[in-house]
Amino acid sequence: MRTYLRCALFTALLISLIFCGCQTTYYAMWEKLGKEKRHLLKDEVADAQSEQKKASEEFKDVLTRVKEIYGLEGGDLEKIYGKLRDDYESCEERADDVRERIDSVEEIAEDLFKEWEKEINEIGNQKFKLKSRESLRDTKVRYARLHNVMIKASEKMDPVLKNLKDYVLYLKHNLNARAVGALKQEMGNIEIAVESLIRDINESVREAEEFLKNFE
Repeated sequence: MRTYLRCALFTALLISLIFCGCQTTYYAMWEKLGKEKRHLLKDEVADAQSEQKKASEEFKDVLTRVKEIYGLEGGDLEKIYGKLRDDYESCEERADDVRERIDSVEEIAEDLFKEWEKEINEIGNQKFKLKSRESLRDTKVRYARLHNVMIKASEKMDPVLKNLKDYVLYLKHNLNARAVGALKQEMGNIEIAVESLIRDINESVREAEEFLKNFE
């Protein structure tokens, strides 16, 4: 029980430090537990990858729900609307989670690279210095590739969510066959946008896998 309590308190303290912006203290506490910035970056990339996988599935679900609307009337249509609204809200929340994870990845990566560069300058052995600089350069290249695809997928979420919100609100105000007919005309555009987003998210997930596989 005491061990559990200490862990809970430590976790709460870490969270409070993050919100307070005390990054130096945050890193120092993790270092005492044997985790350097490179370990934290790997963890954050893995968490971002996990959130993106969930986002991909949730956007698939909302697209499936949109397709279920056609041919429905009356009470059935109202039930599907309720489920579609819930699916949309889940996508919106997941998108926020993905953005937060990307922000964390960016912050830790920036701090890691600054520290790495500083420590390279402290190395006296030129052979070691050269190898360390090559490792830093290669890691930056891989990270830049990962960062680009993560941002691309994240930015594409906003217009898709906006279109889905329009769809949900219109349906809310017009739960009838005429509304379904009007929405059907927009179905093609929504399907294309969501499928394109899912492809970008999946590409980002694969890139994260490659980064984690090659990051020492």
